[in-house]
Amino acid sequence: MDISRRTAITGIAAGVIGSGVLNAAHGEESVKQYSNDDFYKADGTFDVEKAKQAYYDMMDRFNYPIVDRLRGEEFWAVDFGMGKFTEVGMAGIFWVNNQKDNYFGHEIYLLPGQMIPEHKHVKTPDAGPKMEAWQSRHGWVYIYGEGDATPGVEEHVPPSHKECVVACNEQKLLPGEVGTLAGAEQWHWMLAGPDGAVVTEYATYHDGTALRFSNSDVQF
Repeated sequence: MDISRRTAITGIAAGVIGSGVLNAAHGEESVKQYSNDDFYKADGTFDVEKAKQAYYDMMDRFNYPIVDRLRGEEFWAVDFGMGKFTEVGMAGIFWVNNQKDNYFGHEIYLLPGQMIPEHKHVKTPDAGPKMEAWQSRHGWVYIYGEGDATPGVEEHVPPSHKECVVACNEQKLLPGEVGTLAGAEQWHWMLAGPDGAVVTEYATYHDGTALRFSNSDVQF
């Protein structure tokens, strides 16, 4: 995580979904509120289609173009096997993942208050440790990396990670701003602000076998 600049904590309640209202002076829509139960079927399984629809609704609110690829199977949504989608979850699409030339383009979609669980990317026989940068496009996010802990950061750590979190250096990315991973194989995670967020990731090749999570309950 790039720790060359720190931003003041501007407080969201971690894991709380969509309780804010966008700037009415600009005629923007209210943020839709969800409960965790909205995304699970009667048998307790994760309802992927309902999750995807929630992201489409957010994209509409941001006037973000929903291209054909986003309506297909390349667009995915996950709860990381934790059953806490409104706290730990995301959607994404890999626009490109080129192993030969070592580059990767990814769009990240987060509902209000959602986190990507803390993880790192290790070296594998097929790829070096992944390096990343993130640019907030719509909404804003906190990004977290290793380094000096930001004062008060514990207030933003969601319940699922209170006992295991490593990366406690916090940076707020407003639309258009870019943050970077400071070093290879470092722990990092992301948390959306109260409007949700769309974030573009620029990175080296993504090898799924390289993922490691600090919470052992995470499945991906």
